[in-house]
Amino acid sequence: MPTKMNKILQKTLLISVSIFSLSVVFAGNPDRQGEAGAYELLINPWAKGASLYSLNVSRVSGVEATFVNPSGISRINKQELLIGHTRWLVPSGITVNAFGYSAKVGKNGAFGLSLMSLSLGDIKVTTTAAPEGTGATYKPSFFNLGLGYSHNFDEKVSVGILVRGVSESISNLNAFGFCIDGGVQYYSGEKKEFKLGIALRNIGSPMKFSGEGLSTQLKSPEGNALTYDVRLSGFELPSLLHLGLSYDFHFSDLVVLTPMANFTANSFGQDLIGLGGELSVWGKFNLRASYAVELGTTSVEAKNAYKGLGFGAGMHLAMDKKENYFFNLDYAYRPTDPFQGTHNIGIGLNF
Repeated sequence: MPTKMNKILQKTLLISVSIFSLSVVFAGNPDRQGEAGAYELLINPWAKGASLYSLNVSRVSGVEATFVNPSGISRINKQELLIGHTRWLVPSGITVNAFGYSAKVGKNGAFGLSLMSLSLGDIKVTTTAAPEGTGATYKPSFFNLGLGYSHNFDEKVSVGILVRGVSESISNLNAFGFCIDGGVQYYSGEKKEFKLGIALRNIGSPMKFSGEGLSTQLKSPEGNALTYDVRLSGFELPSLLHLGLSYDFHFSDLVVLTPMANFTANSFGQDLIGLGGELSVWGKFNLRASYAVELGTTSVEAKNAYKGLGFGAGMHLAMDKKENYFFNLDYAYRPTDPFQGTHNIGIGLNF
């Protein structure tokens, strides 16, 4: 009886998420493209997913699932610790640093924590009186923190949800908001070779800047100095939907090839479709490659910087004879036009 109830629950969850996802796809408004803010939420700080243009929504696991699909958080052995560093659009000088931790809770659950910060470097302070700079600089702060939970049902279906706080600020202006990510993964087959993933990301309330930086002093018609506050409109978060598939081809116990496909419906940008693959050798070495294209307009104004084949590689090495501890090292590169590409590196521990 419990097994039958679990199967009914699995099917109900899949149908519910699919219906909700489709409603989001058809509710999009092309006229709103480019109107969102907090676009750092679309920068993948983890090397594995970055090399695949985030096409791994169906098979992502552990810490990396906190970015793409929180339902994969629980698909780990016990615990995972991951650190990521990104040089974004070289030589822009923009860097992304990330830290994540995930751990099992009970037999079927797991929680995940991720922190991400974006550094734009020092920016010159300019005024109308000194348009070339006053000699002073300021440093914007872009930061987000996510906390998620995932649960497995009979190891076939996993469901996850993540809440994320988003902060953007300079010395005299700041904005803060919350968003929610949710998703489901379905594994099938004798070796769980077929995988399906659906994820909704960045569903949250609008953000709005406030602070002393919006105050300015002007003279009234009578010549008196008065302080005025500038009113700013709020902005939406870049919500989107991922639909992904993958299949593991086991050529032997040592070689596994996994092609994958993904469709991304973007509420504030062009939809994306992508194909990729991962080759695993001995379960220790991995090679990855992917290609993604935008659907719709090809105008210069809507041009995507990422062009060409993204690729990456990784190592997954045991640190003890009993294989209780593993060291992970991953690298990713994505070509861009213009700029000189984006580089990701990730270092992690599984134990």
